[in-house]
Amino acid sequence: MSHYFDPTPRTDDERRTVTVEVWGNRREYATSTGVFSGGSLDKATAILLAESTPPPAGSVVLDLGCGWGPIACSLAEAGSTVWAVDVNERALELTALNAAGLDVHPALPQDVPDDLQFDAIWSNPPIRIGKAALHELLLTWLPRLAPGGEARLVVGRNLGADTLQRWLIDQGYPTERVASSKGFRILSVR
Repeated sequence: MSHYFDPTPRTDDERRTVTVEVWGNRREYATSTGVFSGGSLDKATAILLAESTPPPAGSVVLDLGCGWGPIACSLAEAGSTVWAVDVNERALELTALNAAGLDVHPALPQDVPDDLQFDAIWSNPPIRIGKAALHELLLTWLPRLAPGGEARLVVGRNLGADTLQRWLIDQGYPTERVASSKGFRILSVR
């Protein structure tokens, strides 16, 4: 069975177009099978965007697990330089297509410069990769926050948001719930 976090989806590339409005900007995106939420903007990402304001223009932001790019494109339209990271090659191809003309750099994790720090990290993290893999993912990227930087994560309450918040605090990352909507928590990690 193919998962959205597989590097090379084994499903046919069946393209479709979805329309999304974020922060007053309405645009169409190309999506496909074999990527996370290939048929529409998922509820968690929609809540993250609706309950958050973009970082200041000029910020360097990491979209961790970018999928087809709705977070990356929205942040870039608001003036950020965005590194859109995913392990799924089809997702990166779609992000590049959707971000044409924007300051977005789709990349595999290993292709992000080692010395690059981020003013912010935004993510609807891939919870379904499993707890150990999720913890490893977060411990890889959170140390790359610049001093004073913030990570904004959206996690379902029923998928362990409160447990993840406690774990992040135990790892030395002050974390607070800044919003809660429709069963999802937005966590601010410093």
